[in-house]
Amino acid sequence: MDQLSINLLGLLLIAFIVWWFWLSKSKPRKLQEEGSIEILVQDGVYTPSRIQVAVSKPVTLVFIRKDVTPCAETVLFDGFNISKQLPLNTPVKIKITPEKTGEYAFSCQMKMYQGSLVVV
Repeated sequence: MDQLSINLLGLLLIAFIVWWFWLSKSKPRKLQEEGSIEILVQDGVYTPSRIQVAVSKPVTLVFIRKDVTPCAETVLFDGFNISKQLPLNTPVKIKITPEKTGEYAFSCQMKMYQGSLVVV
């Protein structure tokens, strides 16, 4: 390969990495009929990480932490002024009634685990 091909391949790889980590957004998972959704905290991510809910409808988010790292110990909802400890392998229920449409971030205390609540 000549130098131009290698440089182009490197630029494409950099563009893919930027898109993958910073620009791509997964499709939000819609809330089930019963008004609750389970969120698994494992391997450095929340699964699902984007959740779609209806405005003015109560929702219960059930966090189950499988990750032993200290960063996963707490979940913060800055837009709702909520902070909860997540003990290992124990479901933690967080009840929220979003009053305004928009996208509300939730994360661990170090902002390494990130998710969003999409209110429509």
